[in-house]
Parts: sequence; structure tokens; C-alpha cells
Amino acid sequence: MASKKSSHLVLALLVDLVLVLAFVVVGHYQHYRDFDVSALATTAWPFVGSLVLAWLLVRVWDRPLSPLATGTGVWAVMVLVGLTLRAISGVSVAEAFLIVATGLNFVTLVGWRLIASAAVGRSAR
Repeated sequence: MASKKSSHLVLALLVDLVLVLAFVVVGHYQHYRDFDVSALATTAWPFVGSLVLAWLLVRVWDRPLSPLATGTGVWAVMVLVGLTLRAISGVSVAEAFLIVATGLNFVTLVGWRLIASAAVGRSAR
């Protein structure tokens, strides 16, 4: 069971990171039409940093695939702290961006866990 839990933890880390980076890259490209690495890093750091904090606060390692206990916690902390860090660093946090960031990250960070937990539950039967 320990190896299954550790593989779920690695999966959660990779999927969360890919989803947050995809959110940043797609959003950045929509506005600037470039993939400048420096600009992407400037856009990404509040969200990647807040994802790390979310993982620590939510204790993802306890239940990495749980949509409610883990997914909603990671989403809430990541969005709240990420948007706050973005605002503190002087970057615009327009109302439309708040809505898109909140909604999209909810669908991705909680949604993939819903799918994964259903798949794991089905394979256990």
C-alpha cells in the first residue's frame, strides 16, 4: 500500500505542477503572444510558490488523490495566495482574471482528482 500511496503522491505533484504551469503559459501567451522564459517565470512564481505552500498546508501526502480534502484545499490556497502575491508584486489582478484563475484552477486541480479517485476506486473493485 505504501508504494501505491507514494506513486499517487508523485502523480499528484506532477499533475498539479503541469496544470498550474499550463494555466500560466496559456494565460501569458493569450496576453503577450510570446514564450519569453523570463516573462513566464515572472508570471509563474506567485502561482508555483503558492502551490508549494498549498501542498505543505494541506498535507497532500496524506491523501494525494482526495478531491474534497486535498483538491479543494490545494485550489483554495493556491489561488488565494497566488493572486495575493501577484497583487503585492504590482501586477494587475483584474476582476476577469480573478474569475478565470479561480474557476479554471478549481476545474483542473479538483477535477483531475475526481477522475483519478474514480479510476483508482474502479480498479480496486
